[in-house]
Amino acid sequence: MHDTGDHRHRSILEKIARRAMQEKGFLPDFSRQAMAELEALRGAATHEEGATRDLRGLLWCSIDNDDSRDLDQLSVGNYVGDGTVRILVAIADVDALVKRQSAIDEHARQNTTSVYTAAQIFPMLPEPLSTDLTSLNPDHDRLAVVVEMIFGKDGRLRSSDLYRAAVRNRAKLAYDSVAAWLDGEAPKPKGIDAVEGLEATIRLQDGVAQQLKELRHQQGSLDLETIQTRPIFDGEVLKALEADHRNRAKDIIEEFMIAANGVSARFLAAKKSASLRRVVRTPKHWDRIVELAAERGTKLPKLPDGKALEDFLVAARQEDPERFTDLSLSVIKLLGPGEYVVQLAGGASPGHFGLAVKDYAHSTAPNRRFPDLVTQRLLKAALAGHGRPYQDDELTAIAMHCTQQEDAAKKVERQVTKSAAAILLESRIGEQFDAIVTGAADKGTWVRLLDPPVEGRLVSGFEGLAVGNRVRVKLMRTDVERGHIDFKKQGPLAPQRVAGQGKKNLQK
Repeated sequence: MHDTGDHRHRSILEKIARRAMQEKGFLPDFSRQAMAELEALRGAATHEEGATRDLRGLLWCSIDNDDSRDLDQLSVGNYVGDGTVRILVAIADVDALVKRQSAIDEHARQNTTSVYTAAQIFPMLPEPLSTDLTSLNPDHDRLAVVVEMIFGKDGRLRSSDLYRAAVRNRAKLAYDSVAAWLDGEAPKPKGIDAVEGLEATIRLQDGVAQQLKELRHQQGSLDLETIQTRPIFDGEVLKALEADHRNRAKDIIEEFMIAANGVSARFLAAKKSASLRRVVRTPKHWDRIVELAAERGTKLPKLPDGKALEDFLVAARQEDPERFTDLSLSVIKLLGPGEYVVQLAGGASPGHFGLAVKDYAHSTAPNRRFPDLVTQRLLKAALAGHGRPYQDDELTAIAMHCTQQEDAAKKVERQVTKSAAAILLESRIGEQFDAIVTGAADKGTWVRLLDPPVEGRLVSGFEGLAVGNRVRVKLMRTDVERGHIDFKKQGPLAPQRVAGQGKKNLQK
């Protein structure tokens, strides 16, 4: 076990992260050839006469995490008459600088994703690319692939187009401050006031996004919720793990991402091109989901029905918000993992059960996801009328590898988060905490503390406990290297005690 008494928390977690990356088949460092290619670049890709439209004058903005530096997506909106709205989504043209089969591209193809650990980020592309030359940074001209969507006043997509353009980000905004402003809980972010007309276009985008969200839920899109934590460091010292909550600003980006991914998929199908699709198949374990609902007094249909499941989830959230996160996690596991598959020209798509959409191709994050970069190349080839950059068998191999690596990346991120949680708690052995049971099976019983939102194993007193039970636990042991945290049950938790604390720490 590490002695973290010297407070070198970040460097300890970095070593654990690097080892986990290597164990899962990732390349934590770029090759000399990749760095040489980077050195040879002469700056960002510029406006190509005749190949791109000039949309630099529009009121583009990015909304992302406070600390995000790899900006893939901008958006802008305007009324076009009779309640109809035009929404444009600009996606960074990463392919303009990252050439297929280059050393940088081969690194991206092996890792397939940026890996975001509590200790450090392992970017899919070298940082001078992903955070600068191909990032849609404010006040810089950049090339982009633009998805144009026309929505009627009922929120339904009327028409769409896709083309290349030069764009310029006018404001780099953050989810939390934009959401607080939209909800009337905080003043307008400074970046909005600095650009005349930006407030109106953001409010317009917010309205469209809420319409799109409502329409998807009417069709059976699942409103699931999990706790994601992010580390708070003071220099080298880990101070806290904070729960990351969904909000209205994230809805804007998510809804436009889903809509743009649908347009990209249908565009390639119309051009008779194969595509990489992101699918979540109709759940094989629907019978277990039916049992889960029955345990809570709800009868679901015998055959998979997204709308019925969503109605159950909405009711469950309203009835018991503290336990909804854990119900969500159970449903997510039973739905089964998402995967990448190749959609051949003219073929039928299995669709995305969780999002209630049929056509879905990851396309909006080419700086940090390889499938999106592949999709971008397919789109640009289709636009230009060139031959396809990938053959079907190559796309199939890429799809399988991306699915495997995505799963591996989640395991790396989980491992480092567990070690960070162990560091956070190692000085608190012997203390008692309020907790909720998140797993109860033959292989072990697990609890999550309400504050901080950290999970560990119940090694004593677990007899008769079920998922959702509220308990008082005592911290017995931590193991930073392995990410283990052990608790002992002290007794049940009074319902009124958990209610206030649970709302503060668990609601989203």
